[in-house]
Amino acid sequence: MNILPELFWTFIKVNLLSTSGPASVGLLYHEAVGRFVTESQFIQAVGLSSVLPGSDALQLAMYIGYAAGGIPGGLIALIGSILPPTLIILGVTMILHRLRRESWVGNFVEGLAPAISILMLFTAWKIFEKGGETSWIGWTIGIVSLIAMWLKAPERVVVIAAGIIGIIFLSS
Repeated sequence: MNILPELFWTFIKVNLLSTSGPASVGLLYHEAVGRFVTESQFIQAVGLSSVLPGSDALQLAMYIGYAAGGIPGGLIALIGSILPPTLIILGVTMILHRLRRESWVGNFVEGLAPAISILMLFTAWKIFEKGGETSWIGWTIGIVSLIAMWLKAPERVVVIAAGIIGIIFLSS
């Protein structure tokens, strides 16, 4: 039996039923382990995709596809992963393009900004709250990062510096 159609439909399903990225790992585990890869291969794939630059979900898909069907399997898994979000974004873009002259669309997008800002602050609060015994270091890094961003420091520099500070102060 040819495994390529099965890989394709599995990744279509995973990417239609999840928001991709970390949210899709649990669903992909359920769908892929025992069918395309072993549990140890899956764990290895998650670890590898987490440290490489780029999209974790796409790297995980290609790894599983490659393990199951070689290079064609990796390509089919990649296509199955990018097809659903691409079609959804294309559809939304077409709808927004038709509605772009409507005043409510601009107001809708403008109304999203404060909600997204609050959501980001809430997420940051939850992350700092779970800091445990290192929470004072986390708060210090967060406050220094906020000040650096306010002073218009490049985002990448702030993130790399925060990571280095974490290594220095949090290593045991």
